[in-house]
Amino acid sequence: MRPRSMTGFGRGEAAGEGRTWVAEVRTVNHRFLDQRVVLPRLFTALEEPVKKMVAAVLDRGRVDITFSLLGLSSIEPRLVVNPSVARQYHHCLQQLVKDYGLDSAITLRDMLTCRDLVTMEEQRPDMDAEWQLISQALAAALTDCDVMREQEGQALQTDLLDRLAKFAAIVGQIESLLPELQQQRQSDLKFRVHKLLDGLDIDPIRLAQETALMADKSDVTEEITRLGSHMAQFRAFLDSDEPVGRRLDFLMQEFLREVNTLSSKIANARIAHLGVEMKNEIEKLREQVQNIE
Repeated sequence: MRPRSMTGFGRGEAAGEGRTWVAEVRTVNHRFLDQRVVLPRLFTALEEPVKKMVAAVLDRGRVDITFSLLGLSSIEPRLVVNPSVARQYHHCLQQLVKDYGLDSAITLRDMLTCRDLVTMEEQRPDMDAEWQLISQALAAALTDCDVMREQEGQALQTDLLDRLAKFAAIVGQIESLLPELQQQRQSDLKFRVHKLLDGLDIDPIRLAQETALMADKSDVTEEITRLGSHMAQFRAFLDSDEPVGRRLDFLMQEFLREVNTLSSKIANARIAHLGVEMKNEIEKLREQVQNIE
C-alpha cells in the first residue's frame, strides 16, 4: 500500500423515489482531522453520523463535505389552506358587503390578501430513509476521493524517494571524507599543541592521549550512523499500510538534529557546504511530507 496524499476530491450520488442526494468531499492538508459538514437545514441532525463515517476512512486533513438534494420529494414544504380561517374571512367579508351596501362580489383576490389563510407547512422527513441515501452518496464520494488521494500519494512517494536518494548521496560524500578529515584534524591539533607548549617538558604519551581525545570529540561517525538509521526508517514508513504523515514529520526533525550536530562538530569548509545542501534537501522533504496523511 502506498502513502496517501491529503489533497483530494470526490463526488457521489444516490437516488430514490424522485430525489437524488449528491455528496462532494474536498480534502487538503492539516495536522489533524478537521471536518466541516454542510447539509440542508432539515437534515442537520445527521451531521454527527456523517463525521463518524468520514473519520472511519480519513486519519487527518481538512475535510469539507457538502450535500445537496435534487428533484421533487415529500420533504419539500407544502402550501396549506386553513379552512377555518377561510370561512371566517369569507363570513366577515360578506358581512361587510351586506352592512355597507357594497356592490362588488367577494373574489379570490380578496381572499388571498387575508393573513394566515395560506401557510407554508414544512414536512418532517424520514431520517432513517434519507440516511440510507445520504450514506450511499457519501460512501461513493469518499471512495472517489480516496482514488485521487492514492494517485497523489504515489507521486509523492516517488518524489520523496528521489529526494532521499540525493540526501543519502550527500551523507555518503561526508562519510568518504571522514578518514581524511580525522587525520587532518589530529595533525592540526598536534601542531597547535606543540606550538603552545614549545619549550615545556610534556610526557609524549600523555600528549598523544589528549590529542586523540580532542580529535575524538569531533568524530561524527555516530551522527552518520543515526542518519543511516533514520533513512531506513523513512523508507519503511513509506511502505507501511498505516497513515505515516505524523511519523515522517517527526523523523524530519531528527534528520535536522543530526545534521546540525554533524555540522557543528567539523569546522571544515567542504563539510559546511555539504551541510547546507543536506538542510536544503531536508526542507524539500519536509514540504512534501506535510501533504501525506
